Amino acid sequence: QVQLVESGGGLVQPGGSLRLSCAASGFTFSSYWMYWVRQAPGKGFESVSTTTISGVDMTYYADSVMGRFTISRDNAKNTVYLQMNSLKPEDTAVYYCVRDRFDLWGQGTQVTVS
Repeated sequence: QVQLVESGGGLVQPGGSLRLSCAASGFTFSSYWMYWVRQAPGKGFESVSTTTISGVDMTYYADSVMGRFTISRDNAKNTVYLQMNSLKPEDTAVYYCVRDRFDLWGQGTQVTVS
């Protein structure tokens, strides 16, 4: 089954950290760029971070998370991660793992900073 399954969300105090994971299955994970996208309550989607196939040569971060979030991937485990440090209340959102071309989304994991 082709799917993405996120985990690792939860409730954290401001300044805290969380690590999100996204496990991919049913497709050749190592052939795709991967994205983390979030949707805050009452707002649209925001692309938070992107990793290329290797996860080494280039990554992208939204200005709002630059210096606080780190994306990484383990192609052997078919998993992409988002390490989130120094969390702020405005980081509260549902976080989605998304495959390149935005044709496959996970179910989302809730992150609440309060």
